[in-house]
Amino acid sequence: MYKDLFSPESVAQALDCLQTEIPFAIWETFYVTVLATALSLVIGLPLGVLLVAGEKDGVLPLPAWLLSVLNVIINLLRSVPFLILMIMVFPLSRLLIGTSVGTTATIVPLVVAAFPFIARLVEGSIREVDSNIIEAAQSMGATPMQIICKVMIPESVPSLISNVTIALTTILGYSAMSGIIGGGGLGKIAIDYGYYRYKYLVMFVAVILLIIMVQIFQTVGTKLAAKCDKRLKG
Repeated sequence: MYKDLFSPESVAQALDCLQTEIPFAIWETFYVTVLATALSLVIGLPLGVLLVAGEKDGVLPLPAWLLSVLNVIINLLRSVPFLILMIMVFPLSRLLIGTSVGTTATIVPLVVAAFPFIARLVEGSIREVDSNIIEAAQSMGATPMQIICKVMIPESVPSLISNVTIALTTILGYSAMSGIIGGGGLGKIAIDYGYYRYKYLVMFVAVILLIIMVQIFQTVGTKLAAKCDKRLKG
C-alpha cells in the first residue's frame, strides 16, 4: 500500500498539491472550524448555564420537565455518530444554506454535532464555580441574571476557555470528516487524493497539517486560559 510512498512521482504530486490546493484548503478548514465553534458556543453556552442555573436549587429554577427535555435532547444529539448526523441534517442544510454539499453547508452539521458537546463542557465549567461566591451575591440582592452574567460566567472563564479549546480541536476533527460529503478543506484533500486516487503522500501531508493546526489551537487556548486564571496571578 505504501511501497511507493516516497517515489519521485508521489513526491512531485505532493509538492504540486502543496503549492496549488493545500493553502486554500488550510483556509477553508480554519474558516469552517472557527465559525462552527463560534455558532456552537452561541447555542451551547446558554444551554450549559441553564443546565446548572435551572436546577431546583439553582439561581434560576426551571420546570423539572423542561430541564429533563433539554437533557434528553443534548444526550440524544451527542450519542449520534457524526457521519450519520451529517446525513440526517441534509434537509436542514438545504433549508438554511440552499445546498447540503460544499464547505459552507458542512457548518450546519458541525454546529448540530458540537453545540450539545459544548453545552456539557460549559455545564462542567459552571459547576466548578465556588458556591460561596454565588451565595454572597444572592445575599447582596443580585438578580438571577446578574449572578449568571457577573458571577458565574466570569468566575468560570479560565475553565470555559480550556473547554472551548477542546471543542475547537474536536470540531477540527469533525471538519476533516466532512470531506466525505463534499466539504472542503484538508479533509477533502486527504480523502480525494489519499483515498480515491491512492496518492497517500498527499494524504499524509494533509494529516500532518491537521495535527499542526490542532497543536496551534491547543497552545493558544492553554495560554489564554492561564492568562485569565486569577489563581495563577496571585
